[in-house]
Amino acid sequence: MGSMPAPQHLRLIRPITSVHVSTKAMPYNHPHPSLEVTGGALHTFLPALKTLSRPYSPFPVIGWNCHVETIFAAFFRSLPDVKLKRECIRTKDDGSVALDWISGDHQLLPPDSPVLILMPGLTGGSEDSYVRHMLLRARSKGWRVVVFNSRGCGDSPVTTPQFYSASFLGDMQEVVAHVGSKYPKAHLYAVGWSLGANILIRYLGHESHSCPLSGAVSLCNPFNLVIADQDFRKGFNIVYDKALASALCRIFKKHALLFEDMGGEFNIPLAANAKSVRQFDDGLTRVSFGFKSVDDYYSNSSSSDSIKHVRIPLLCIQAQNDPIAPSRGIPCEDIKANPNCLLILTPKGGHLGWVAGPEAPFGSPWTDPVVMDFLEHLERASSNAFPCFSDLKDVQQISEGLNSLEV
Repeated sequence: MGSMPAPQHLRLIRPITSVHVSTKAMPYNHPHPSLEVTGGALHTFLPALKTLSRPYSPFPVIGWNCHVETIFAAFFRSLPDVKLKRECIRTKDDGSVALDWISGDHQLLPPDSPVLILMPGLTGGSEDSYVRHMLLRARSKGWRVVVFNSRGCGDSPVTTPQFYSASFLGDMQEVVAHVGSKYPKAHLYAVGWSLGANILIRYLGHESHSCPLSGAVSLCNPFNLVIADQDFRKGFNIVYDKALASALCRIFKKHALLFEDMGGEFNIPLAANAKSVRQFDDGLTRVSFGFKSVDDYYSNSSSSDSIKHVRIPLLCIQAQNDPIAPSRGIPCEDIKANPNCLLILTPKGGHLGWVAGPEAPFGSPWTDPVVMDFLEHLERASSNAFPCFSDLKDVQQISEGLNSLEV
């Protein structure tokens, strides 16, 4: 579900979905048979994803086994060097999250450059290789990019006795509002991986008609946390379970003093010495967020139930052999029924792997060019939508007035 260890903002300029997804002039092209592509938005977005006409070819040996691929990508994929500037945000409940921006971009990029929010997986942050590769690819296209490091992740400060969870959307809401207020002339987009993808889709469903984002991408999303938890405790997956539990414990122990006097149902010793993610969630997470059991927490925090409520363009990319995000948990029927959603299912890829394509094995994942094609298509169409307003000057004045309001 994550990385291996190593009031809403008012935006008049957000494009109307029915305007910015129009692709009538674009010829329909069929994806390569090695890929399974489906969704209610199939004919809308597929023409923009030109790389899908080529076969998915996993890198020899590494890409043939899901566990080899997952571990290789986590430990041997190159880590691009990039200078980041950190901004810490104090949330309404006195918690803290850290936003990492590319240093100097606030001066180098125009104020209307599209903004991409990156949401890593469980225990992940801006130091993860898959995050860095996506960050640099988007930046090379002129996008402003920011990594959203959740509480305690990526050395983000922890200022209250509460971390983040699959169920909690408060931090996401505040981050999107904050980023939108910094760049009111820009369109906002988001990409999430694993648990970050689960939180992102739950946010899209929760916001529904009032979502400030103009598009989003979900990668290796566990979707159904009950199913993911079942598989997480079987076979070789136990290795990932122990590794992620160890990473959670390390984060917890850095801030253990904050939790010293916790009473009630909290089991601090269990969380501090957890041998599995389930134990950590039982001792701490589910109690922090008011769930009566771990199973209650997982069943009520799954993003599979949110797909039907998503009303902005959403691309989901999953691997058929993902050991941590089982393909049987994907809400395929809801994705097919939603005219805003597209699903790409690759035959291989592992978890956070996708060691395939021209940059394999050490370069960026196969997914990165696909994600960027999708986002650039949305941004081009969004920009073309502006002349639809009868008086752009008046709209801009109204928008600027609304953006000065506190949210």
